Amino acid sequence: MGSVLGPRIPKSLKVFLATLAIVDDLVAVVVIAVFYTAGIDVAALGGAALTVLLLIGLNRLKVVRLAPYLMLGAGLWWLVLLSGGHATIAGVVLAMIIPLRASKGAPDDMTSPLHRLEHALSPWVAFLIVPVFGFANASVSFAGLSPSVLMEPATLGVAAGLFLGKQVGVFLAAWLAIRVGVARLPVAASWAQLYGVSVLCGIGFTMSLFIGLLAFRDPALHDQVKIGVLAGSLASALAGAALLSVARRRPPAGESAATQEAAG
Repeated sequence: MGSVLGPRIPKSLKVFLATLAIVDDLVAVVVIAVFYTAGIDVAALGGAALTVLLLIGLNRLKVVRLAPYLMLGAGLWWLVLLSGGHATIAGVVLAMIIPLRASKGAPDDMTSPLHRLEHALSPWVAFLIVPVFGFANASVSFAGLSPSVLMEPATLGVAAGLFLGKQVGVFLAAWLAIRVGVARLPVAASWAQLYGVSVLCGIGFTMSLFIGLLAFRDPALHDQVKIGVLAGSLASALAGAALLSVARRRPPAGESAATQEAAG
């Protein structure tokens, strides 16, 4: 969405939105692991812990080949699955352990193992895995559905959580962090633009569907959850885009608003 709006919003806000989306997904994975784990197999969990120690050992020994990490990572995924936990947590742990070297003038060294893995997987994730997941989980049968489904409690709850909950939570947290001095308003961004981006944060798909379908065990509610996710995401996208299309940037230091408006 940030790319669609182009130069209307500063790069600092695009970075903020991308970072927040990543952190949001990581928190969602933790929520799944903590609250949606049925039972624990202690032996499998112990094996997973041992595998994590081996992965950390590879990192400490400065092993930069990806193959050992990926082989142990596959074993970690299987052990976490056998333990009763959600195997998605294995991917997060593996990504945190694979080496990533710092680089001057860039977020990371392009030769780092994690950087190479991320860029190798990126097109597969964007053009195959995410679309397949979406088609498999977002299919909604409209047979027998009436407009009244939009007023069902599950539909309203999911849609309101995305559209209202996300924008209020993100904006208030950002406002509080800036006011107490632990963060700063993104460069060249205005409060109105920050609020518009907070509204865009309500666009949820993969993890929203994943958690929603886990939370509501009754198959009769699954279509309501899916419609709620789609409705909340659509409302967030339209409202956020509308706000950002009219919100003005904050003039850089030393430049008056009138000068910036004349230049634009």
